[in-house]
Amino acid sequence: MTTTPPAPPDDLLGADFYLYEALLPDDERKILRKARAFLRDEVKPMVNRYWDKGEFPMELIDKFRGSGLTALSYEGYGEHLPAASHLLGGMLAMEMSRVDASVATFFGVHNGLSFYSIYTGGDQEQRERWLPAMASMEKIGAFAMTEPLGGSDVSGGMRTTAKLQGDTWVLNGAKRWIGNATFADHVVVWARDVDDNQVKGFIVEKGTPGFVPVKIEGKIALRIVQNAEIALNDVRVPEANRLQNINSFRDVAEILRFTRSGVAWQALGVMIGAYELALAYAKERQQFGRPIAGFQMVQDLLVKCLGDITASWGMLVQLARLQDQGIFRDDHSALAKGFTTSRMREVVAFSREIFGGNGIVLDYDIARFFADAEALYSYEGTRQMQTLIVGKSITGQSAFV
Repeated sequence: MTTTPPAPPDDLLGADFYLYEALLPDDERKILRKARAFLRDEVKPMVNRYWDKGEFPMELIDKFRGSGLTALSYEGYGEHLPAASHLLGGMLAMEMSRVDASVATFFGVHNGLSFYSIYTGGDQEQRERWLPAMASMEKIGAFAMTEPLGGSDVSGGMRTTAKLQGDTWVLNGAKRWIGNATFADHVVVWARDVDDNQVKGFIVEKGTPGFVPVKIEGKIALRIVQNAEIALNDVRVPEANRLQNINSFRDVAEILRFTRSGVAWQALGVMIGAYELALAYAKERQQFGRPIAGFQMVQDLLVKCLGDITASWGMLVQLARLQDQGIFRDDHSALAKGFTTSRMREVVAFSREIFGGNGIVLDYDIARFFADAEALYSYEGTRQMQTLIVGKSITGQSAFV
């Protein structure tokens, strides 16, 4: 007996060639559509102006407060109860980057890195103390791990130190590339305990003496994100602000595994945003008396982009399923991050190529996507580091220096 499958929704994204969004249940698709409309109407109109100035639109925080998008993935904190699936969480990250990677990064730092650190690393008292205000975005969080002289090697060589004196920890060192840090209400700072040599997490509140964030200027990517270099000079933090469930870098790795998959979804969003711009431009741009969308070489670029998008999306759908099933590993997120950001680099280059000279100015948006892709390609671990994580997994041999 032959059955006819149900018709897919008629309002899927044009880049969703294999109908991945239709995998969401109806209630989660409604949330995704709400987010799509919010980002289109409230966020997109402002991004080029602030990207050009290298400033963060503080009014955006008020807009997010009314959006209902914060903390959806956390049981008991978001408006959507029970907690949203990992597939919805990923697609929300995708939607944000589809509009602007800087906004997606701001949100990912607050709602992912910082929130998740406290959610998993804090005890119940700490969760009750900080997370409700973060869920409502009355308080904004940041996450400080990377150091001026250390990136991927911080697991074994973190230079920022913590020394317990009575019931107070004293932090010394420096952090770099810390998103949101110039205006965050608190920052999760990672430091090496000099007594046991283990990495621990500390919540440093804004205005704490000795904690000095300075904005990094001159960036060519993610210009809306306010990255800072932070000096920590005898910063005193009470034991009550130490994340009680973090006792080694192994505990920190759980946080990074979760957030690394979010960057892979962001990379997909950048791909989709760039492809949509290129496709629309190709349909309207006239050369030799006809739209360039009808030229074979332009169609070749567009189809290559669509193939990269479709392959990456399929990988991330299965990654979300592994997360929901609780069998999600470091090498799973590493392969996804390394693969999708590499494909993203290709897609933004092909898409910008279709614009010709118009592709290097902000007026057409594509230049912003092209530049921002470089940051996503590098942060949360470079492609080379992701390769070595997966390489160790499949061979049983470590190639780390």
